[in-house]
Amino acid sequence: MLVLWFQSARQKKDENYVELTMHDSTEVYLGDSTQIPCQYSFTDPNKPSFVMTQWFVDAGSNSRMRIFYGDDKYHIVDNNTDYSSRIEVVSDQQGTRLIIQDIRLSDERDFFCQVNGLASGSAEGKTRLRVFAPPEAPVIEGVLTGISVKSEIPSKVATCEVRNGVPKPNITWYRNSMPLMPAPGHVNVLTLVTRESRGFYSVQSTLEYKMLKEDKDARFSCEVSFFVPGAIRTVESNSINITVHYPTTMVELWKESPRGLVKEGDTVELRCQGDGNPPPPFIFNREQLHVDLESSGDVLVLSSVSRKDSGIYQCHPLDADGNTEVKGEMQLTVHYLDPAVVIPKDSEVMYKGEELTATCNALSSLKTSTVWYKDGQQLAKGNTLHLKDVTYEEAGEYICEVTVPSLPALHTSGSAHIIVQGAPQLVGVEQEVQLEEAAGRMLNLSCESRGRPLPSISWSIMGSQKWQEVVNEANGDVIHSVVSVSVTSDINALCNASNDIGTEVKVFRIKASKTEGSGVIIVVIILCLLLLAVLGSVLYFLHKKGKMCGRSGKQDITKEKTTKDDIVVEMKTTKNEETVLLKATNGDKKCPNEQVTVAV
Repeated sequence: MLVLWFQSARQKKDENYVELTMHDSTEVYLGDSTQIPCQYSFTDPNKPSFVMTQWFVDAGSNSRMRIFYGDDKYHIVDNNTDYSSRIEVVSDQQGTRLIIQDIRLSDERDFFCQVNGLASGSAEGKTRLRVFAPPEAPVIEGVLTGISVKSEIPSKVATCEVRNGVPKPNITWYRNSMPLMPAPGHVNVLTLVTRESRGFYSVQSTLEYKMLKEDKDARFSCEVSFFVPGAIRTVESNSINITVHYPTTMVELWKESPRGLVKEGDTVELRCQGDGNPPPPFIFNREQLHVDLESSGDVLVLSSVSRKDSGIYQCHPLDADGNTEVKGEMQLTVHYLDPAVVIPKDSEVMYKGEELTATCNALSSLKTSTVWYKDGQQLAKGNTLHLKDVTYEEAGEYICEVTVPSLPALHTSGSAHIIVQGAPQLVGVEQEVQLEEAAGRMLNLSCESRGRPLPSISWSIMGSQKWQEVVNEANGDVIHSVVSVSVTSDINALCNASNDIGTEVKVFRIKASKTEGSGVIIVVIILCLLLLAVLGSVLYFLHKKGKMCGRSGKQDITKEKTTKDDIVVEMKTTKNEETVLLKATNGDKKCPNEQVTVAV
């Protein structure tokens, strides 16, 4: 509650009067309770014996309605009034106070206080009760359709409504947080105030504004201001953006796809965009051509482009009002790589020892790189290949691969087939081969020759009548022959390779070596084992009996000279490498017990 003004009432009667004080007005929220004080004092030194207090309200049409009366003994609230159940009056030495509960909008009126002290005097005062109800939050709604900058008068932009406020709220419009003041031809504000049956105020404000292109990003809002007891409060609405329609003044054309460089066969997508709103449709064309290209909206699709599609492309917006300067353009370059041209073409026949220069070229819109290959191995770089003193090994297919480093998807290749003609050339560096083989064995001799025309191989075998050719096969310009020869004596074998150009011979010299048969070796081993067994038995027997041929029973073991009639057996062991010689001499005297003399 806030006291705004004060008033005093004095009434004189003779020398006695009443001095009465009341607030000029009292402010209170709707639904709250409040007190209206009425303070008075008498100038009569003798306190009056009777003081009557009455409270009235303004009933309109210059009439009043009493709602309370009382004195020191009685306090009576008048019946059948709007305040019969909502008021209470409290009196003390300072005066009287009217207490009102559950404040209503209808309570906003003048309240009168009358004090009558009979002979001590009487007086009256009044207080204006003001009731406040804050309104609901403001609701802003922008126009849903776009507003064109071509409109010559302000267009409706938005409405702002605030409801159920007391006293009447006020609405202010803002653009980007800056207040909009009414300006003829640019800003108009229309306000509609409604007083509802319950006494509340509702205010609707409409903003009319002449849009500019710069307003496409502007934010509009409204603010409601309203009174409350002792203050003024404000509440701001949400901010909104209004769609602004304006013609296109600038256009940009670019390649949407593919990314990077364009090659023949690609599908190219060009996109056109302007600064107009809403985005207009576009017309596409190529510079210096007067035929419009078929497009879809702001996109032009060129399928499977070729080098002929290179050029300057343009797009024009349809909302440019005939302004031909408003356009977008770009240069489209379609890169290409023609098939490789190889010289010599197809096959090239050469003779051994000759020279050849091959070239590989491919027309391209970009810088190329050329690499030569043979049998998967890289030979050289560059579009020229030099072959000097050619051999059979250099015959075959030569492939050149042409690529575009800046556009790897572009590549081509070509080939040249080199045919080398010449006399036969035997494989291997040796023209004469020395071999040794055991007599009676079979030996395979291999001979391989290369040449063009394909040579033929014939064999001349001297020293063996038993031989045959077991392999004779050709692969390209190489022929391979194998003969199987029985080695019975020393052999000279000649491999003759010949064609229409020449002949080359390879000689195999085989020396037959004699070796003991394996059967003889086995017999000798068995005899040696039997002799050793017999010798061991005899020595063991003589040792046990203690008898040897001779007087002492022991015969000296000596080395004797062998004769041509002696039988000699030689045994070698890997363990102790001892040699045991067993001798028996025909005609020597023997002991009765068949003595055997052993020389070691």
